[in-house]
Amino acid sequence: MQNKIFDMSQQAIIQFLKKILFPIKSLFKAGKDYYKKSPWYSKIIQIIAGFFIFFFVYLFLVDINFLWLFGKSPGMSTINNPNQSIATTIISADGKTIGKYFRENRTPVEFEEISPMLINALIYTEDERFYEHFGIDIKGVFGAVKDALHGKARGASTISQQLVKNMFKTRNQYSRGLLGYVPGVKLLIMKTKEWITAVKIEMYYSKKEILKMYLNTVDFGSNAYGIKTAAKTFFGTTPLNLTTEESATLIGLLKAPTSYSPLLNPERSLKRRNIVLRNLLAHKVISRQICDSLEQIPIKLHYKMEQAYDGQALYFREYLASELSDWCKTNGYDLYSDGLKIYVTIDSRMQQYAEEAVHSQMKLIQKRFDDHWRGQNPWQDENHKEIPFFAERLAQQTHYYKLLNAKYKGNKDSINYYLNKPHLVELFDYEHETGKVKKIMSSMDSIRYMNRFMHTGFVAMEPQSGYVKAWVGDIDFNFWKYDKVEQSKRQPGSTFKLFVYTAAMMHGMSPCDTRVDQPVSWPNTGKDGNETWSPTNANGYFLYRPITLKNAFAQSINSIAVQVGKEVGIGEIIKYAHLLGIKSPLKNEPALTLGASDVSLLELVNSYTTIVNEGQYHDPVVVTRIEDRNGNVLYENKLEQKRVIPYEDAWLMLELLKGGLTEPGGTSRALWSFNLFKWNTDFGGKTGTSNNHSDAWYVGVTPNLVGGAWVGGEQRSVHFRTGNLGQGSRTALPIFASFMEKVLADESLKRYRGKFPTKPKEEIKRDYNCPTYVPADTMNVVSDSTDVPVTEPEVADPTAEPIPE
Repeated sequence: MQNKIFDMSQQAIIQFLKKILFPIKSLFKAGKDYYKKSPWYSKIIQIIAGFFIFFFVYLFLVDINFLWLFGKSPGMSTINNPNQSIATTIISADGKTIGKYFRENRTPVEFEEISPMLINALIYTEDERFYEHFGIDIKGVFGAVKDALHGKARGASTISQQLVKNMFKTRNQYSRGLLGYVPGVKLLIMKTKEWITAVKIEMYYSKKEILKMYLNTVDFGSNAYGIKTAAKTFFGTTPLNLTTEESATLIGLLKAPTSYSPLLNPERSLKRRNIVLRNLLAHKVISRQICDSLEQIPIKLHYKMEQAYDGQALYFREYLASELSDWCKTNGYDLYSDGLKIYVTIDSRMQQYAEEAVHSQMKLIQKRFDDHWRGQNPWQDENHKEIPFFAERLAQQTHYYKLLNAKYKGNKDSINYYLNKPHLVELFDYEHETGKVKKIMSSMDSIRYMNRFMHTGFVAMEPQSGYVKAWVGDIDFNFWKYDKVEQSKRQPGSTFKLFVYTAAMMHGMSPCDTRVDQPVSWPNTGKDGNETWSPTNANGYFLYRPITLKNAFAQSINSIAVQVGKEVGIGEIIKYAHLLGIKSPLKNEPALTLGASDVSLLELVNSYTTIVNEGQYHDPVVVTRIEDRNGNVLYENKLEQKRVIPYEDAWLMLELLKGGLTEPGGTSRALWSFNLFKWNTDFGGKTGTSNNHSDAWYVGVTPNLVGGAWVGGEQRSVHFRTGNLGQGSRTALPIFASFMEKVLADESLKRYRGKFPTKPKEEIKRDYNCPTYVPADTMNVVSDSTDVPVTEPEVADPTAEPIPE
């Protein structure tokens, strides 16, 4: 039946086309006979007339999208009411707006608020016949064709056409039609649409309005959209107060905002600026004397890139934008202009508590750090000697150094003069309410000052859903935008023992199994395989007696972790680390048992949630739903999890984590000093500290919330010298504890209170109920440090925003 209908439809279409084409064919035949009989001059007129008739018919067919061949074009209603950019809103789990994404501080200006010199520079550089044409520069088109035939390709787009491309996005927002899939035809159709729409714009708007719309829409680079933002970003002024040379610099940017950026490519920018000045000279806007004088003036920037960072969770929002980038490209949305509503898992109350906990605890840690290093520079090597040229090497990778190096062509004396010249700088300071302080200081001294600070990252997740509830990427986003939760990767120290002991449980061991705390060696290690690795315990000695795995995990005894790792094999440890949630590559070497491979805080905390979630893994979830500007649901998260280890093994590992508080000498016992235990809530956790106390960690677990913190220097050589000050239980653990104090005390968040089950859902065949008795004379202050050499260079990254390795 369907085939019959289809055949009838086909026949009807064929008959319809015959009725149309037959008279056209007859007319064509008659015209052909007339053409043959015409004199030569009449033939030329007919050819020219025929070309224009064909051209205008083609334009008409493209505009109406004849037979869906060309794709839709902007109509007069769209041109009359252009689609304005609308900010995307980020909405927290508790219904609060915590931030927005928008077109970087674009603020429209009126024509009268723009410098006349800027208008002249724009017209005589981009479209010198702007006031003469109607949207299409016919002379320019023929000129471009002529140049193309001689191998000199150039553009012929008018300002109106560029406005069409920028404002109406004719090259990506409108369908291409059937012919748009034919190679080479797509570009022709797109250019045709730009011509047609440019003419419509010229019909509807005045020349002044077109210039205003263009300058309010165009991208100047450096996140500066529109002339008002560009003038402020590059020169700290308004469009009306731009000087002639500043106007020329900005107009010069339009050809290629990155290539001609006065910040990134000052020499190119200067040459391009001078070309614009000569255009003004050629059209008698400025005199030869003024032009020559202005060409000698260097570009003087007052550069400050404006950023729309208001609200909470700034590090999280940067991560979110990165995560949504591919989704937006795939689905055809613009995160910064399409007015999306993004519902995220972050809770604004918990985020506030996390930021408060980080600020208060890191302020105390910084005070201890400053007292600890008073009178000395903290960047020292393993032999406690100051690293020579530490600040100088950091300086060489700063943006300012590169600008000076380019300006003075590598002249060290000039570069060092300006690097050491005092000037007004803005610095981070805990003592000021805003976190900012202005001082007269050289660039070199500011580098030394800023590298004395300790840094941190904190993240909290729901173990059952994978929802990220709080995210703090460092101590201050304004000064350090490099995220310590997801971007940064450092050695996890003893927190990595979670994977060593998980592999042990998966190989049939139990928390009550014992191993002797004694020296252990691992032969055939090192690059040439001829070395023997013999790690020590953090306290420097061995007890030489059997200790349960439960107590060894709680006390973070290195010798037993290495013995267990040796029994199960490094490959097995890597396998279960990846199953539980570690995504980073791990080194297949004995030192991995003590956390020698770099991981991120996010993947580490997510791995701990797998244990609390009874052995079921899920990716961290940050978005629950996305809606368009009209409230239509575009995306909705669905819980996806898979079992990666059996329930019994997850139960046994949870017992080990709980033992950190209940076992004698447990490294999590510092939690007892916080106001956490009146809310009927159970805790567990694991500390970690890498070699030389460069990295301090703590991951704490409760039935309904898992949180982790990292504390360390921006450079690995900046750290405490003693475990009493620098280990995880002294630095990272208090951040988690302070956060949990606030969360548990908040009645609106009481669902995060709770106790671990006392009875398992399934039969547990291995013994785990074996509390440890330790003789009083053997009890010592427990440290969680691991004697693992740092394999990276001491100065791994010298900038305030390091590049992830």
